[in-house]
Amino acid sequence: MAKQLDYNTLREIFTRFQAAEPEPKGELDHTNAYTLVVAVALSAQATDVGVNKATNALFKTVDTPEKMLELGEDGLIEHIKTIGLYRQKAKNVIKMSKILVEEFHSTVPNSRAALESLPGVGRKTANVVLNMWFKQPTQAVDTHIFRIGNRSGIAPGKDVVAVERAIEDHIPADFQQHAHHWLILHGRYVCKARKPACGNCLIRDLCMYEDKVFD
Repeated sequence: MAKQLDYNTLREIFTRFQAAEPEPKGELDHTNAYTLVVAVALSAQATDVGVNKATNALFKTVDTPEKMLELGEDGLIEHIKTIGLYRQKAKNVIKMSKILVEEFHSTVPNSRAALESLPGVGRKTANVVLNMWFKQPTQAVDTHIFRIGNRSGIAPGKDVVAVERAIEDHIPADFQQHAHHWLILHGRYVCKARKPACGNCLIRDLCMYEDKVFD
């Protein structure tokens, strides 16, 4: 695990990220807050591409918790059976939809605690929804961010919560809104787990990773 980079280095890193991609976007397709929370819940241990393929037809007709309950668990399974853990995810989405209707007036709540009370919604999912839909500067730490945070020194930590806290505590406030998207995309396409593309990395001179690969 690398040491924590200093403030000025972090500011330069995120200035470069911002210049390259001023408005980074999440790659999960959605049409409203409800379809976003469903998509993120489905994305656990699955790729965004795989989830988008599965929800492409689904979200054209099912975009509210009421419509999801009408579709039912078996109907949902038919749409998402190409996604890992689809049976459990279908159960969770139906339970989530029922709770949203009965307890939240069919509205996706905008607090972390309320979101985490929903079946299939953990801290990461809640943070994604809060950030992407409600524009809160939350940090959804996935495997990419955990890897980059520790590899580079941007946000080192022994677990995802520690990395989340490191981002919140050390990255300048004016970059907080988009921080997790910049890091996710960087990890997905450049700072990959097995073969990081250090030669194409725009922060390679600032990164603390000792085993840089330039092939």
